Amino acid sequence: MKFLAVCGSGLGTSFMVEMNIQQILQELGVSGIEVAHSDLSSATPGDADVFFLAKDIAEGGAHLGEVIVLDNIIDMDELRDKVTKVVKEKNLI
Repeated sequence: MKFLAVCGSGLGTSFMVEMNIQQILQELGVSGIEVAHSDLSSATPGDADVFFLAKDIAEGGAHLGEVIVLDNIIDMDELRDKVTKVVKEKNLI
């Protein structure tokens, strides 16, 4: 399974979200999920199973597949809730 953090430019924001997702997965004791980051224009549906996007670019990423929209990309509680929900839905915890 692969998660992809996506932002407009694919640099700082998506890398920060990637690192935060990795931290949350470690806290949850979930392994076997690859986490990466990308810019929106480079991301394709085959790049990941689940895509995490900020709400300002969510419409542009709707074609990617399973998209998790983040209202506030620096809110760790929101990210933790959404990552936890996804891994539970995928029966990973």
